[in-house]
Amino acid sequence: MNNTAFQALRALSDGAFHSGEDIARTLGITRSAVWYGVRDIAGAGFEIESVRGRGYRLKRPVSLLDPERIFLALGAAAARVKLEIRDTLDSTNTQLMRQAVNGAPSGLAVAAESQTAGRGRRGRAWHSRVGSTLVFSLLWRFTRGARELAGLSLATGVALARVLRAAGASGVCLKWPNDVIVDGRKLAGILIEIQGDMLGPSAAVIGIGINVRPDARVSGAVDQPITDLETVSGLAVDRNQLLGMLLNEMVLVLDRFSETGFASLREEWQVFHAQQERGVTLLLPDGTAIKGIARGVADDGALLLETAEGITRYHSGEISLREDGTAT
Repeated sequence: MNNTAFQALRALSDGAFHSGEDIARTLGITRSAVWYGVRDIAGAGFEIESVRGRGYRLKRPVSLLDPERIFLALGAAAARVKLEIRDTLDSTNTQLMRQAVNGAPSGLAVAAESQTAGRGRRGRAWHSRVGSTLVFSLLWRFTRGARELAGLSLATGVALARVLRAAGASGVCLKWPNDVIVDGRKLAGILIEIQGDMLGPSAAVIGIGINVRPDARVSGAVDQPITDLETVSGLAVDRNQLLGMLLNEMVLVLDRFSETGFASLREEWQVFHAQQERGVTLLLPDGTAIKGIARGVADDGALLLETAEGITRYHSGEISLREDGTAT
């Protein structure tokens, strides 16, 4: 959607009727521009009701990102996080990686209503839709080297699991190394990208994507079972409140990770582990499949797989994990 469409969507986001004249006056645009904006909103998949004499309304209100409301939800992290909100960009991770190179400070977060080139792990695309998903990235700088950031995606998963359970998704589990699932369906994903020297200092761009409400355009674009927070919680979700809570929890976890690494979060991660002590099949990049029992993770975040030969460690980026008899 273009800028006018986003402006019109914000004007209609409460689900109430708004006349084209009122929208035009508020936004400082013409009635014709309002009409085109509403048309583009409908083209993006939103259901619009138009009634002569009353104007337009969204059949289903939408929670759009609002800096003031997010700030109120940030809690103690408000002094530690600087937030940028964009209507559309290529990728929040890509944007923050560019800013990190140019010296952007630790704690800078970028959230977007829409991404044109969202990225997931191992080159996969991350599909997002305005109002239905929450996508953001957080830049965090470390004095330790890049080689010591192993387990960062798992630590981030702990922060997500805490918040999503508090938001009503009681069945949230973590799938090694970077997925958040409920009943085998993907709810959220994590993408970590590292800059810096092996011996330090270093910086991490931590990308998060969460399915917030049902959207057939999202589910139809992915090749695995997915779910969303509103479905699993049975509650309407305010994306501003959710983002504030997530950033607050991530600051707490990242402070702890900076001091002690992943080791101090390992036991909690294993409580959330979807495949803990279960039979799994590990698929290596060369196509080799290895069956065994998932015995949790090591202090550096490596997966511990027990086979007839004993326990072997596997690191993020080398394998995909599939529970026996199910698809990922």
